[in-house]
Amino acid sequence: MKRKELGQHFLRDPKIAEREVEYAEVSKEDVVLEIGPGWGILTRELAKRAKRVIAIEIDNLLVSHLKIMMPSNVTIIEGDAVEIGFNTIPPFNKVVSNIPFKISSPITFKLIRYGFDKAVLLYQKEFAERMIAKPRDRNYSRLSVAVYYKTYARILERVPRGCFNPPPRVDCCLVELTPREKPPFEVANEDFFFDLTRELFNHRRKKIKQTLKLLYNRIPGDIPFQDNRVEELKPEEIGVLANQLYEKHGDVFRY
Repeated sequence: MKRKELGQHFLRDPKIAEREVEYAEVSKEDVVLEIGPGWGILTRELAKRAKRVIAIEIDNLLVSHLKIMMPSNVTIIEGDAVEIGFNTIPPFNKVVSNIPFKISSPITFKLIRYGFDKAVLLYQKEFAERMIAKPRDRNYSRLSVAVYYKTYARILERVPRGCFNPPPRVDCCLVELTPREKPPFEVANEDFFFDLTRELFNHRRKKIKQTLKLLYNRIPGDIPFQDNRVEELKPEEIGVLANQLYEKHGDVFRY
């Protein structure tokens, strides 16, 4: 049964689950993290191929069901995947999940900063399009920048809403994320870069000089791109901006 407060939409098409496992190239060498297993349709497919599956589920009723129904190589952890530290659970090297829509953003940011070999994740279509959006695209966002900086991302296929029970309002997409060996550009401080990117996109319609004035009460004259809006900048250019602020202007410009 769906719990409305959790925004649950359960995958009911086993063929989609089978393809997710195929896309992720799951083998007996892999320990796979699954977030939001729900009824366990994907969990069962993962258990057939993986050495071990670590499944985090917040719904205590589903946890009880899963613990009875799943094979011995599946570990069920009850809790909120947003709050649980990934370093406190058994180590994993792949992530295959139908991400609960309600937590798509925080989980994605958490995953790309934690690290893994490969992830195959199901998202709402609009969210998936934001992940791969380019500058000047209406979907371009801090998510686009962070995903580009940390991973190679691609949409694998579109999944119709009818594959879920109850159906969501929109179609979904399967997305593959493969971490980069090294970022495509260097930043002086990653935390500062991500924080600045968030603040700039919070004021995406303002020119950057206006946002800097809001943040710091003054506008340094030698900072680049001040007459642009952040949605016009490539991730590399946001990196240049962050480095200039971080390196040249001391603690006044640091969060």
